[in-house]
Amino acid sequence: MLQRLDLRGSGTEVASQLPRPVIAGSEPHAIVEKILADVKQDGDRVLLELTAKFDGVSLESVRVPSDELARAAEAIPSELRTAMEVAIERIGNFHRAQLHDPVVTSQDGVRIEAYQRPVQRAGLYVPGGRAEYPSTVLMTAVPAKVAGVDNVVLCVPPSRELGAVSPTVLAAAYLSGVDEVYSVGGAQAIGAMAYGTDTIDAVDVIAGPGNIYVAIAKQQVAGDVGIAAAFAGPSEVVVVADSSATPEYAAIDVILQAEHGPDGLAWLVTWDESVADAVCATGETLLANSPRAEDVRATLAEGGYVALVDNPDAALAVVDAIAPEHLELQCENADQLARRVNNAGAIFCGDLAPASIGDYLAGPSHVLPTYGSARFSSALTVSDFVKDHHIVTVEEQGLKTLGPHVVTLAACEGLDAHAASVQLRLDRLEEKS
Repeated sequence: MLQRLDLRGSGTEVASQLPRPVIAGSEPHAIVEKILADVKQDGDRVLLELTAKFDGVSLESVRVPSDELARAAEAIPSELRTAMEVAIERIGNFHRAQLHDPVVTSQDGVRIEAYQRPVQRAGLYVPGGRAEYPSTVLMTAVPAKVAGVDNVVLCVPPSRELGAVSPTVLAAAYLSGVDEVYSVGGAQAIGAMAYGTDTIDAVDVIAGPGNIYVAIAKQQVAGDVGIAAAFAGPSEVVVVADSSATPEYAAIDVILQAEHGPDGLAWLVTWDESVADAVCATGETLLANSPRAEDVRATLAEGGYVALVDNPDAALAVVDAIAPEHLELQCENADQLARRVNNAGAIFCGDLAPASIGDYLAGPSHVLPTYGSARFSSALTVSDFVKDHHIVTVEEQGLKTLGPHVVTLAACEGLDAHAASVQLRLDRLEEKS
């Protein structure tokens, strides 16, 4: 099920021995570049053409009427609606704790007020095709709404079988307060939100995961529009397990991330060879009964590994080198080990904390950094939808105290007008006194 890497004897110097994913060759970048250019030039016409080509659905308009969202929410099973409402409450509570009231500081006659302002329009991308992801609607829309975004826009590919957006996705959009839904996916959806079309107004920030083409599209439009969080591409998991782990739990958690489709990564890391054997054997048994067995096997054949290491320290070195989207610590002293991890999108401790809890309703967003970008970035939060503003007020004593230092620094940089803007005021204050 998994490719085996024996890293024993390497200690913590393992980074150079690990296979690393290649984000993409030149071909996907060129394809995305052309799609974005076409959308920028021809807008809605290109969206409709590419939706027919890639999704097999012919539409008259990509906009989903708002009344369809309410009808979908009324039509879903009551237990599903309840589950969504529980998730919305928990996600909202977590993200509301990240907001802060204006912060005022005052020193030496200079008063600074720092406060948050939301972007006016946020664009969310939710994948489709292989599966439907109402959970991703919740995990992106709720933080945006908590942040105070006025207009939250959702783009999602239509289902080939239904010829329209999944009703469960529409229900999630309604319950989480999405303002506009568009039936369009892929790089073209990113282009539409970045540049705008006759139907879709441009947004200020784009958030949400997607396949490699979506992730590349977000890279290419960055600068024209804000791109929230990190490189949110295909799913990844690293499970660190020792003899205390339950093989069935470790195996199913490796498999479940591979369920998301191609280009993902699924690792088992252990310093006990019998654990590796047991998890792999159990995984084969579980896969035999999986309805997605063929897809999972294909993903694991390219990105599935079991790494044998010397000890917990070496396991953490592997984790930090991979910088995975999801990290599960199914081992003794998991809480202590978690605090030593430098690079991971989300960490789950113990046998009873699968990444699935985080995928649906733990609270933090499941939109997480992939492809090693957890080295420098984090999960999607309200901070991705707000801007930090500050107001500076200077009293006379403040200018007298700090102004000479500004003059000195500006003169050092050869910026005479900068120095003069302060010196003139200092001179005027001196004349008045």
